[in-house]
Amino acid sequence: MFRQFLAGRARQATELFILGDLFEAWVGDDDIDEPYHAELVAALRAASEAGLQISLLHGNRDFLLGAGFAAATGVRLIGDPYILSTPEWQFVLSHGDALCLDDTAYMAFRAQVRNPEWQAALLAKPLAERRAIAAHMREVSEASQRGKDNPYTDLDPTATDDFLRQHGYATFIHGHTHQPAKHDHIVDGIHVERWVLADWHEACGECLVWDGEALSREAVLPENRS
Repeated sequence: MFRQFLAGRARQATELFILGDLFEAWVGDDDIDEPYHAELVAALRAASEAGLQISLLHGNRDFLLGAGFAAATGVRLIGDPYILSTPEWQFVLSHGDALCLDDTAYMAFRAQVRNPEWQAALLAKPLAERRAIAAHMREVSEASQRGKDNPYTDLDPTATDDFLRQHGYATFIHGHTHQPAKHDHIVDGIHVERWVLADWHEACGECLVWDGEALSREAVLPENRS
């Protein structure tokens, strides 16, 4: 469905921003020829060559996306957070996980896997071993979620308000929490919107669309549905 989106609706836009977790796991750019990866890489390359500018920031599952992936797809890797200024408005884009402070176990994990030395040590391992490590990490994460009443931690309110303040009260767009919504924050007397992206499933996906005046949610459906 996402490949269909890249070949169709996405190309009506000037630019597409992907805010992390495009892949369930990415263990290094030498895994780019894995069949599923190769299909998506080809779709991204085709959209890029058709004139769509695609920017991507890292998520908590695909933090090892690197220069090889960018070269193969034509995608621009951007930092987190990323300030997006348009002629009409200003946005700040993030994966969102850095503000989930209540999930202390995840924050410790995040600090570890974002460490350049840890990443270099992992990438030095054989590809098969890295795939096994990633699979084990997913198993541990899923087991941890099953043991919680609410498996998804939301953003810390105080840290979020500080983030909005630090980034000039720009409209904040992020994912990670699996809780799509539009939140209204009042920070220093200023109204700031925070938009949370939705998950993609086999039955339906979703994108946010900026038309120069307003943001809106737009459903993405399989081709055999309307």
